[in-house]
Amino acid sequence: MKPAIIDIPGIGAAAAEALAEHRIRGLAGLARASVGKIAAIPGFSEARAAQVIAAATELLATSGSTQPARSKEEKSGKQDKAGGKGKKGKKDKKKKKGKGKGKGKGKKKDKGKKKGKK
Repeated sequence: MKPAIIDIPGIGAAAAEALAEHRIRGLAGLARASVGKIAAIPGFSEARAAQVIAAATELLATSGSTQPARSKEEKSGKQDKAGGKGKKGKKDKKKKKGKGKGKGKGKKKDKGKKKGKK
């Protein structure tokens, strides 16, 4: 049988539920998570977070799965706030296009006035 998140020493039903509320439902998700993300969950310190991440990684390795599967977010290039480009970054780029020097801001053309006539 495939190991579950509650097979990690120190992770019981309450801790598994707290992790699930933060979208960490399996060993692969826990093994991929950062210490900061886990430590932000009530009931987890940085030390406990590092410990359960290491235990999840080892449990995956010993169960025959040597590398955690990639999540939908990783496949699409979306990352959490701490790490880089997401959909928001792409939208910001689009908004910035076309704005800048030479687009008519601050420049007024003399309409109807002819130079040289007084």
